Amino acid sequence: MMKDSEVSHFDSLETRSADERASAQLQALNAQLGRVAAAPGACRIDGVALTDLGALARLPVLRKSDLVAWQKQSRPFGGIPVANLAHVFQSPGPIYEPGGISHDWWRVGRFLHACGIGQGDIVQNCFGYHLTPAGMIFENGARAVGAAVLPAGTGQTDLQVRAAADIGTTAYCGTPDYLKVILDRAEEMGETLAITRAAVGAGALFPSLRQEYADRGIACLQCYATADLGNIAYESKAMEGMIVDEGVIVEIVRPGTGDPVPEGEVGEVVVTTLNPDYPLIRFATGDLSAVMPGQSPCGRTNTRLEGWMGRADQTTKIKGMFVRPEQVADFVARHPEVTRARVVATREGEMDAMTVLVETEGGDAAAYERSVAEALKLRGRIEIVSPGALPNDGKVIEDQRVYR
Repeated sequence: MMKDSEVSHFDSLETRSADERASAQLQALNAQLGRVAAAPGACRIDGVALTDLGALARLPVLRKSDLVAWQKQSRPFGGIPVANLAHVFQSPGPIYEPGGISHDWWRVGRFLHACGIGQGDIVQNCFGYHLTPAGMIFENGARAVGAAVLPAGTGQTDLQVRAAADIGTTAYCGTPDYLKVILDRAEEMGETLAITRAAVGAGALFPSLRQEYADRGIACLQCYATADLGNIAYESKAMEGMIVDEGVIVEIVRPGTGDPVPEGEVGEVVVTTLNPDYPLIRFATGDLSAVMPGQSPCGRTNTRLEGWMGRADQTTKIKGMFVRPEQVADFVARHPEVTRARVVATREGEMDAMTVLVETEGGDAAAYERSVAEALKLRGRIEIVSPGALPNDGKVIEDQRVYR
């Protein structure tokens, strides 16, 4: 794989020794604990200073369901202290997240720098700008590295191609598979695009798709980020695991518990952010990963993750959107004749596909399609199966995509 040890790093934090990093993180962590403990309505933490990072495991895990409940009691952020507020975003739940506009607030600039994106680049940002924060997250990162941004958002592919050709877009930010849609449409329109780098997230980057981009002269790297936490980990050009961002502390715990697992064992990703504007302590992502041994050959010294390895629960990301078990239950509740339903995620070519198996004696497939779109916020293929045909295994979401 390509290595980028010869390329300057984003800052000196990336090459710290383990002792230097642990000492700085412990100091920042104790400051975060103090902020949370002092906030009215957020007294789940007593604010007692920790003597080492290992003691973090004794604190309770914070889950999205907790945020939903807290935010219903105290709008908009559930009593968590928020400073330097510039934006308020909404994610499914609903959950409301703050956003800032200070330098690299979500820490995505570090990832874009690793992609080789910087001054002189025009970034076509195809993440959404409507309600959810992804568009602003990547725009903020592009500003941090000095790149210009075309705030393209999602959809309107013909206009995306026209703009990319006219202004000479050099880099793409968005979901992994939408870049292929743009490139394929550009070929149909007889346009040659100047995109040579892609920074992707919010979905799995499959090896075959990465190779297709490489064959087209585009170096594509991925990051692992969330609306609540910002950047958690990212690839460098070494492409050996995902390097944990310098602004977070990542633990891998046994699903359903807060207990850290040994290095190499798959568990749930739990993240503590050191952003003083929005302190989240031991926030459970619901994602599965594992710690890789050793350090990246690119020269960055922080811990590496294996990458995204599935969900600790059945929540699954399809076409860049989370589909949750409660949404499937909502669909079933709308149709008394439906006994059970199962969402199946697959790949068709290089695109995500969703099929909903509907267990019923009969029904209107077209009506089910409309109902699925309303409940799941995604369109999918409907297959009607007879009662008892679905396995009795408790699954309502099945991911059949192959990640390795």
